[in-house]
Amino acid sequence: MMRLTRMVLDPLLAGVLSLLMLAALLAVSGYPVAESMSALWRGAFGSWSVIASGTLVRATPLLFAGLAVAVAFRAGVLNIGAEGQLLIGAAAATAAAMLVPPSLGLAGAFVVLLAGAIAGGVWASIAGVLRLRFGVLEVISTIMLNVIALNITGLLVRGPLQEPTRVFPQSALIDEALRLPRLVPGSRLHLGVALAVCSALGLAWFLRFTASGFRLRMTGANAAAAASAGGIEVPRVLLAALITSGAIAGLGGAVEVSGVTYALYENLSPGYGYTAIAVALLARLNPASAIGSALVFGALEAGASAMQRDAQVPAGMVGVVEASVILVLLASEWIGGRMRGRRSLNRGGAPRAGSVPTASATT
Repeated sequence: MMRLTRMVLDPLLAGVLSLLMLAALLAVSGYPVAESMSALWRGAFGSWSVIASGTLVRATPLLFAGLAVAVAFRAGVLNIGAEGQLLIGAAAATAAAMLVPPSLGLAGAFVVLLAGAIAGGVWASIAGVLRLRFGVLEVISTIMLNVIALNITGLLVRGPLQEPTRVFPQSALIDEALRLPRLVPGSRLHLGVALAVCSALGLAWFLRFTASGFRLRMTGANAAAAASAGGIEVPRVLLAALITSGAIAGLGGAVEVSGVTYALYENLSPGYGYTAIAVALLARLNPASAIGSALVFGALEAGASAMQRDAQVPAGMVGVVEASVILVLLASEWIGGRMRGRRSLNRGGAPRAGSVPTASATT
């Protein structure tokens, strides 16, 4: 019950805190607070059409990338490369869409998604091999791979995948038969939204109720103990977690191409892979909770566009607020953990908070 309560309250708290901080930032910067906040609300929740075609569609790639980050972080792998893995997945999906016969229909669309997931997993495996074989920290390698993926995308849309007229730096539109079907006629809400939610729930079940999920969680909690006491092959688990993480991010890129943009271009992702870190942290690395946190950030980003359009407020303000909210929540979690730890020590007879522990008390 407590877990379910936190799944609901954490995103709500983040949403309220975001609005309060944004209002304060607008006031300090001299922008009209009421007009700006009204535009933000209209852009995120103003109507069912806005919710379906804006907020939910924006939240979908954030959810996929957030799940990718959560899986890796739960295993103790700091995968900062969801952005690059998403782009590589989108590029592979676009290439597959150019080769798959449109006559396959929905089966062809599945092949397109599968190509994106495989490409994302393969791209992430590069960082895994670098860590296990050469000791390269994945934080560094995944960031560098993001830059490489961005440049590969640029080369592809100006080379092999460029549209036939060779005028625009983008690919040709994928065939209608290979696009994800709409869930609601007349809106941009596509099947990928449901796929993202099912992926989140499936990952939550996997981590909690399967032996492989248990091994992944134990490796992230204490790799040394998992190897010595649990007999877990830590390197194998780390590599599998990183590949799975990349595959999820790559699937998100494939969904974005086949459900929203229908073409590949350089700025396909406005930073989904980086915002996804905030999504995962707000969800406390819980895949099910990531649904709510992705919705919060999706609403903020959808509303930011309307706020910029209607109230001439820089959309970058929302980015500042998003980062600030995560810092506040992390700080509160750290303080809460310290307080719980001190209460636990006091109940066990250890020195009270503020006292100086003796040598015998610390041994």
